[in-house]
Amino acid sequence: MLTKHAHGDHMVHRHRDVSGGSARAAVFGVSDGLVSNAALIIGVAGAASDGTTVVTAGVAGLIAGAFSMAAGEYVSVKAESELVERELEIERKSIEQNPNQELAELKAIYKHRGLTDSEANILATAIHRDPEVALEVHAREELGVDPESIGDPGSTAITSFLAFSVGAAIPLVPWFFGSGNTTTIISLILAIATAAIVGTALAKFTERPALPTALRQVLVATAACAVTYFIGTWIG
Repeated sequence: MLTKHAHGDHMVHRHRDVSGGSARAAVFGVSDGLVSNAALIIGVAGAASDGTTVVTAGVAGLIAGAFSMAAGEYVSVKAESELVERELEIERKSIEQNPNQELAELKAIYKHRGLTDSEANILATAIHRDPEVALEVHAREELGVDPESIGDPGSTAITSFLAFSVGAAIPLVPWFFGSGNTTTIISLILAIATAAIVGTALAKFTERPALPTALRQVLVATAACAVTYFIGTWIG
């Protein structure tokens, strides 16, 4: 999603919305679901190649992981949202009750950034003409947050649940149709291929080189599967 950092249509360039919780939750959800469940499935397959056992473990891992991911994201975003809202309320009351002190505070910030006393005074005074604009600016300058970018805990949790489920389901699919070493290899190939796709998509989203990002995702997934497979084989 692209957002403007100023009002009006006269923009030199446009920026991606990097503060929203849903995009982050989707990327991490798919990646975590893929890596964790692929490692679980390959590890169980190393211990016992019986298809029923692997499917049971994979489904359990998918459900448990998806709920855990969703709950974690909900609690995290909710806590962050409540903290930001509390700080914004403190700042709002301060602007209402101590406007001169808040004006001086903003003026000092702009002077510290290189503006002259006169320039800082003009800019800070203009901002404080509108209390809502003043609140937004103080939030950005003092708290480092954008009041309009606070994530929604519910949507973030749902996004995490669905994304994790998708990632976790991919290496599990072959086990519904077969078992043994061949199915293990197919499951691993699907996991590695999906990791590469996730890495490529992430690279496109962040506008970074696709190959290093995809390779990083593949290495993480492969390493996790290799460790659990050898442990599973040793236990089995």
